[in-house]
Amino acid sequence: MSRKPDIIFIFSDQQRADTINAEVTPNLTEFAKEGDSFDFAYTCQPVCGPARACLQTGQYPNKNGCITNGVPMKKEGVHLADAFNAGGYDTAYIGKWHLASKGLEYRNKGVPEDLRGGYKYWLAADLLEFSSSGSGGKLWDNDCKEVRFDGIRAEKMTDYAIDYITSPHEKPYFLFLSYLEPHHQNTSGRFECPAGTAAKFRKMPYPEDIKGLVGDHVVHYPSYLACCEELDKCVARIVDELKKNGKYDDTLIIYTSDHGCHFRTRNLEYKRSCHSGSTHIPLVMFGGAYAKDKGNVGRLVSLIDLPPTVLTAAGIPVPETFDGIAMQSGEERDCVFVHISESGNGRCVITHRYVYSVTSGQNYDTNVYKDDYLYDKENDRGERKNLINSPEYVEVKQKMRELLTREMVKAGEPAPVFRRRIFKKNI
Repeated sequence: MSRKPDIIFIFSDQQRADTINAEVTPNLTEFAKEGDSFDFAYTCQPVCGPARACLQTGQYPNKNGCITNGVPMKKEGVHLADAFNAGGYDTAYIGKWHLASKGLEYRNKGVPEDLRGGYKYWLAADLLEFSSSGSGGKLWDNDCKEVRFDGIRAEKMTDYAIDYITSPHEKPYFLFLSYLEPHHQNTSGRFECPAGTAAKFRKMPYPEDIKGLVGDHVVHYPSYLACCEELDKCVARIVDELKKNGKYDDTLIIYTSDHGCHFRTRNLEYKRSCHSGSTHIPLVMFGGAYAKDKGNVGRLVSLIDLPPTVLTAAGIPVPETFDGIAMQSGEERDCVFVHISESGNGRCVITHRYVYSVTSGQNYDTNVYKDDYLYDKENDRGERKNLINSPEYVEVKQKMRELLTREMVKAGEPAPVFRRRIFKKNI
């Protein structure tokens, strides 16, 4: 390579890790063979806005201040785009932002420059789920001028991305492409896939964690998978364009999501819980500028690790304020630390085998927590049996508590005080 790599960060919304497979996402499955798919990647916050704030600030929610949706990302500090700008990159953001509005403030208007996290090229909507549908809508450009589009939303976002990557660039670029799919459409309550595409997934078996539970997967799962398939086609279009223009060999592509989806089987929403359906996310890295991981692609990876990872790939120093671990460092995680909000104030640690979660209910201003969930994924793949009060798992719970305490303190939070929870439902 004659210069630093171009980097395309492709971000889906509410996509489960298990949707990366030959039936639903054949292109990404093939790209993963060229590069790497990390099978144990997890979000650090299973809610849209907070997860995005973690990526853009490199910090956990207790530091970046975005603990729920409807909280604007802080302007202070070094953001991901700031670091790329200082490192000699062009920076661009296309799609859903979800980090400017106080409540729904920017539901129907452009995000001002000082709330864009430092990105220099801008074509986005703060609340794309309200300013568009699966078949049309609007974004706003650098000058906060409305840009209307008709047609399949994911395809139009891809068109805009291809326009950007095929335009002349004197410097390498960092493009953050943020799709809304496969997130449900807030204004209709449906997963709005292209017409006729859900039929092929009607007999697709349900994953173990939602099969047989009360939720809305019986109605929506085929459409959800069709949305994932549509994204897969969009990624293939971007790769084809890069190859056609001789740019693929100089490009690093990261594909991931903010959180998963459990289809209202664990609470009244689609996420906001410690369960793997909510926290387990896809992570595929590929492109000609990607060096295959020579270590263990079965490592634990947190969403918070991706900001330092992409900066390291660009040869840019990682800000000291960033909390994650660059994947190139060789440092291995023994757990992933997760904040949970809106369904209740929770903290969680996930290892290869166990999930342990605590809660303070709706009290966000406390360090007193109660046990909530403990799952043994090796013996309970679907996370159906909550072992939090199991006598056989007392030692496991204690070790997970110690991990959680360590991670909370490391993230700058006070050490938790644990109170016994008297009752907890089985799942």
